[in-house]
Amino acid sequence: MTLEEIKNAVDRGQIVNWQNSLYVVIKDNLGKYLIKCLQNDDCIGLTWLDGTTLNGKPEHFYIKGELLKELQKNHLDRGQK
Repeated sequence: MTLEEIKNAVDRGQIVNWQNSLYVVIKDNLGKYLIKCLQNDDCIGLTWLDGTTLNGKPEHFYIKGELLKELQKNHLDRGQK
C-alpha cells in the first residue's frame, strides 16, 4: 500500500495492519499516523521524519479483511486452472 492509501483507509475507519495483526496503523489525537503494537502499546511513526518514507515496506501494509479476500481469490483461481 502507498502512504496515501494507508492514510485514506485509516481515515475511512478501516483497520490497516503492518506485517501481521499485532501491528495496526492509527491516527492519534494530534493527527499523526502511527504504527502501534497491540501487545505493548508502543508506537512508531508511520513515516520517517521526512514525512514520506514509510517505516516498513509498502507491501507489508494491508487492510484487515482484504488479505483474506486476496488469498481466497488466489485459491479459487488455482482451482480453476
